[in-house]
Amino acid sequence: MILETAFICLCILITNGSGVCADGDEVKSVTEGDSVSLNSDVTEVQRDDQILWKFEPRGTLIAEIHRQNIYIYDSNTVFEKRLQMDSQTGSLTITNIRSEHTGLYKLTVISRGTSYQRFSVSVYAPLPIPVISSYSSQCPSSSSSSSSESRCAVVCSAVNVSHVTLSWYKGNSLLSSISVSDLSISLSLPLEVEYQDNNTYSCVLNNPITNHTTHLDISHLCHTCAEQSHKSYIIPVVVCVVSLPAIITAGIVFWIIKTRKEEPQPET
Repeated sequence: MILETAFICLCILITNGSGVCADGDEVKSVTEGDSVSLNSDVTEVQRDDQILWKFEPRGTLIAEIHRQNIYIYDSNTVFEKRLQMDSQTGSLTITNIRSEHTGLYKLTVISRGTSYQRFSVSVYAPLPIPVISSYSSQCPSSSSSSSSESRCAVVCSAVNVSHVTLSWYKGNSLLSSISVSDLSISLSLPLEVEYQDNNTYSCVLNNPITNHTTHLDISHLCHTCAEQSHKSYIIPVVVCVVSLPAIITAGIVFWIIKTRKEEPQPET
């Protein structure tokens, strides 16, 4: 969680331009398409109170309450009618949130005094399901080894992802992982296993707020060398069985044509 907060802090520029999150900032993480509510500490807005919401780093005023009237300024911003404001508390809700809404939100409450709140919001793209596919199977040659077991290489992939980690697990133990913070990139992580391995392997794709897991089916993606050798014999046999009637028919036709040519022609 510490690493996640540090990452959010580095990605957000606050009002003073220092690029460091203040201790009092409330961190919000949400998936694209969801809604997020930024709750104020106001119990009830009084008539003379003024509530101001600004979106940093430019300090754009996006919503306010003045003399108990609500004003939303989202028609000319990236929010496009996604903002809602609670008339009783001054809390702000962003609906159908998008990645461009990531940033720092500053609340100013002007009552008998002036108070401030800041919310650091990070928006993550929906995660795809990681896909496991066979990469290669290597069988030892008969001269080098008599073992019938094979080692199978598989790869777990995720496309068009950002700010995620892709990991292989053996049971609950982490085997390997790779992380990326770039936008719309594809990740692949290989793994080599034994066909007769009875352990449970799973590939996990996650970001700070959600994860998706795909379990490895070794029997489906990997085959023993004995099975591969057996299949190598089966295929030619099947081909011969299927082709045999055609071969016999062709032989009969050829014999008939040859016999007719050898018969003596009657004299004219």
